[in-house]
Amino acid sequence: MNTRPSPTASPRSILTRFTLAASVGLLLGACTQQTPAPTATGTPTLGALATCGTTNLALNRPATASTTENAGTPASAAVDGNAGTRWSSAFTDPQWLQVDLGSVQNLCQVTLNWEAAAGKAFQIQASNDATTWTTLYSTTSGTGGVQTVPVTGSGRYVRMYGTQRTTAYGYSLWEMTVNGVAGTPTLPTSDTPNFGPNVKIYDPAVPAATIQADLDSAFNAWNQNAGAQFGSQRYTFLFKPGTYGRVWANVGFYTHLGGLGLNPDDVTINGAINVDSGWNAGDTANATQNFWRSAENLSVVPEGGTDRWAVSQAAPMRRVHVRGALTLGPSNYGYASGGYLADVRVDGQVSSSSQQQWYTRDSSLGSWTGGVWNMVFSGVQGAPAQTFPNPPSTTLATTPVSREKPYLYIDSAGKYRVFLPSLRTNAAGATWPNTPGTSLPLSTFYVAKPSDSAATLNQALTQGLNLFFTPGVYHLNQTLNVTRANTVIYGLGFPTLIPDGGVNAIQTADVDGVNISGLLFDAGTTNSAALLTVGTAGSHVSHATNPSSVQDVYFRIGGAVAGKATTSLIVNSDHTLVDHIWAWRADHGTNPTGWTVNTADTGMIVNGNGVLATGLFVEHYQKYEVVWNGQGGKTIFFQNENPYDVPDQATWRSGANGYAAYKVADTVTTHEGWGMGVYSYFNVNPGVHVDRGFEVPNTAGVKFHDVFTVSLGNVGTIDHVINTTGPVAPQPGTNTAPSNVVSYP
Repeated sequence: MNTRPSPTASPRSILTRFTLAASVGLLLGACTQQTPAPTATGTPTLGALATCGTTNLALNRPATASTTENAGTPASAAVDGNAGTRWSSAFTDPQWLQVDLGSVQNLCQVTLNWEAAAGKAFQIQASNDATTWTTLYSTTSGTGGVQTVPVTGSGRYVRMYGTQRTTAYGYSLWEMTVNGVAGTPTLPTSDTPNFGPNVKIYDPAVPAATIQADLDSAFNAWNQNAGAQFGSQRYTFLFKPGTYGRVWANVGFYTHLGGLGLNPDDVTINGAINVDSGWNAGDTANATQNFWRSAENLSVVPEGGTDRWAVSQAAPMRRVHVRGALTLGPSNYGYASGGYLADVRVDGQVSSSSQQQWYTRDSSLGSWTGGVWNMVFSGVQGAPAQTFPNPPSTTLATTPVSREKPYLYIDSAGKYRVFLPSLRTNAAGATWPNTPGTSLPLSTFYVAKPSDSAATLNQALTQGLNLFFTPGVYHLNQTLNVTRANTVIYGLGFPTLIPDGGVNAIQTADVDGVNISGLLFDAGTTNSAALLTVGTAGSHVSHATNPSSVQDVYFRIGGAVAGKATTSLIVNSDHTLVDHIWAWRADHGTNPTGWTVNTADTGMIVNGNGVLATGLFVEHYQKYEVVWNGQGGKTIFFQNENPYDVPDQATWRSGANGYAAYKVADTVTTHEGWGMGVYSYFNVNPGVHVDRGFEVPNTAGVKFHDVFTVSLGNVGTIDHVINTTGPVAPQPGTNTAPSNVVSYP
């Protein structure tokens, strides 16, 4: 029963108009109220011609509140369109009333029709998930009556969050109305979307023979096919929680296997997740071209006791439980050039076999055996001892900073969600089970299809949505601009972004916590100045507690087309985590490659301070391949090949013999690297020399551990390892032998 009388006078009409510039939309991370400072670059705009619609988006929508005064004043009464019913709260602060609009909407106005018990200090907030909120409007001088507040932003949920009342009673609203931008239809979202024709999803009731037939069909269509490496085929196989009978999954180009449980052991595959040599047309003897494939978030009971993952670059295994042993080399003992493991558990022994180099991070292994040139471990339980160069193991007890890649899973209600693991410092071992982090409903993402235009994708970002790229090839004729903190750009199954007309494919503002993962950037035929830029040039804002992340992101210059890009990745934001990238100027392809055909200066430029790279693969660029300008940078594992196709010394560089692969700017006073190798193979002109593999300032704060150079087949010469330190490669009387420097300076 309503125990307080209605007001005796009509509500006062107080129109309060504010111009607001606030970053809007979902803020990921801690599940607490957040009110970021306004930033010009982070504010979505509605456009000069946008008008505010008259439809009440809140009318009769589900409403909830922190409290109700009694049964006669429920939350629903404030959105029922009846000015004679009201919501009222308990007589304490703070209190809130929220309404679920049903989908993310572009917002333009919120109107509060207060009863006499009004809010003096309150905020209007929006959220995509009803967990993390962004403030669109705030006042400490509310006077009640009818308040009409223009807002700029988006969200599925809108709430009034009161912190001080005008009376001794609670907060009381006759009505809360919400209006959206007219003529701007919001993009649809769903927790159970259609992931498109390139994604197959299984549950344990599906016969193993059916699953096997699907896997075999995908693999056999491209086995030893000359177009496989650079084709448009994309295959993703997802497994709902449960146990699966004998399944032997040969994982070919652009194929992803993933479990849909919250933990890897929620999905068990009996059989194999298998990668081997003998599959590549023109090179069946080796596994050095087993690129672009992945496995994630499942467990495997390997047939015969040992699983095989004989991969090269851009082929991560993440968050996998191998209930047995694991070998990383091919069955014919041919060459292999990988690779990357993170957040894995291997109950038995891991054998690196013929792998030239490998990086393992934050994992738990039964044991490890083998090593050719460069085996690097950070935060790995069961890793071998530090013994570089003989055996060539570089072992760090912990990883300084890490945050595992987001992953897709399905909850008990059958709805899809994306889990974002938390940031860890000085970590060791796998994060699971019970990985700490934040779970986002897939309705907070726009699920993109290859047919979507760049304008549609930018609309989704402006709408406050994250982006979920399904497998396929996307053409972008405009830059995707990420301005909102904690935006997630998630790629499933190697979605490939091709910038048309020389645009930069993705540009982010210098904001907290942007996560970009699982994408392949394939340079277009018109030169792009950059393919991905993280942060704003010249900006230095600390993101130490919530850095941006670039994970399992790959860059390709040429091979499929005569691609061109001056720089592949530019990192401007401080404290960014670059966790497993492969930036590759192609040395072969279905399209001709060559010194003047697929041109690219640099793979990665780092301008931010405190940036950490874990698992950095950069190959064949034509100038300095990595340029590090920021202070306090660190790299754990680096693999590089100089460009194969240098015509001659003078063409490559005037005044010096070529470019070092890894350049730390002369102005840098603090930098550190571990387990880093540079290889030469100047097959166009074997007489070519490069002065050094690494070029760094001679100062005590710039330190390198376990670095080396190799001349592959003794084709071409690297005169020194780092600056003027370290022997020539090849060394006299040797063939493909590393030249090592254990510590510098």
